[in-house]
Amino acid sequence: MSKKTMGIHHITAIVGHPQENVDFYAGLLGLRLVKQTVNFDDPGTYHLYFGDEGGKPGTIITFFPWAGARQGKIGGGQVGVTSYVVPMGALEFWGNRLEKFKVPFNKTVRFGEQFLQFDDPHGLHLELVEREEGEINHWNFSGVTPEVAIKGFGGATLLSTQPNRTADLLENVMGLDLVGKDEDFARYRSSANIGNVIDLKLTSNSRGRMGVGTVHHIAWRAIDDQDQLDWQKYVAANGYGVTPVQDRNYFNAIYFREHGEILFEIATDPPGFAHDESQETMGEKLMLPAQYESQRERLTRGLIPFTVRELD
Repeated sequence: MSKKTMGIHHITAIVGHPQENVDFYAGLLGLRLVKQTVNFDDPGTYHLYFGDEGGKPGTIITFFPWAGARQGKIGGGQVGVTSYVVPMGALEFWGNRLEKFKVPFNKTVRFGEQFLQFDDPHGLHLELVEREEGEINHWNFSGVTPEVAIKGFGGATLLSTQPNRTADLLENVMGLDLVGKDEDFARYRSSANIGNVIDLKLTSNSRGRMGVGTVHHIAWRAIDDQDQLDWQKYVAANGYGVTPVQDRNYFNAIYFREHGEILFEIATDPPGFAHDESQETMGEKLMLPAQYESQRERLTRGLIPFTVRELD
């Protein structure tokens, strides 16, 4: 038996104040807040999801905002950089937009592609790259039109404490194809047209420290529940300790930590984000899973209010 993931389902990170988080990802980057709910394992904290207009797999970045929490350290055992893909010719717009909002950025070239690299307000490393592949994002918000809007993930750069073992996992368990090496990076590709490129840093990295400004985990796509159960058996058969299936309301999830210490999730594409509110109104109000609905008033009192707003 062998399997191949289609690519990234979502990436989840820890950040600081929720208003700063929403202002950056919705107001500046123009992403849609497709769901506001709570961390199912810590319901006193938001879980915010941003993506394209439909919240499709491969476009979703999610956040646990903990205002005042300890700053983390990006390092081994983490996603080091989250990559977003934009339409061809859009990098000039994004360079001007970052300058307008006084976000410092650098330009770099990797595997023959130019990237704009910058940090969000809480220290997460991000980058933008132009590619033809990927569907146009028709969400139009805060001056970011579909012609230049972020389509979704270009991919991610992984920092491993044991790069050789992570490389083996990516190719021989997750089923990604090795497409080449460029200096200190190996590039892997999946079959999807979004969230499909993984760059692995080939030198070992000292272990990072979880906290604000770090990625908590990267999630890979499973077609449906049966495909996920097949992944669960397959991952376990390859020597990894994998969790039981966890119901996350918008997808089911299993987790395992690979030998380079990066936390991996495998998440189902369905049911998606519109099953408990309409496609048109997704993200407009706090949605709670059934087990927390009776606690809505108490939980809401403990959450910091925020507003999705356009930035001038």
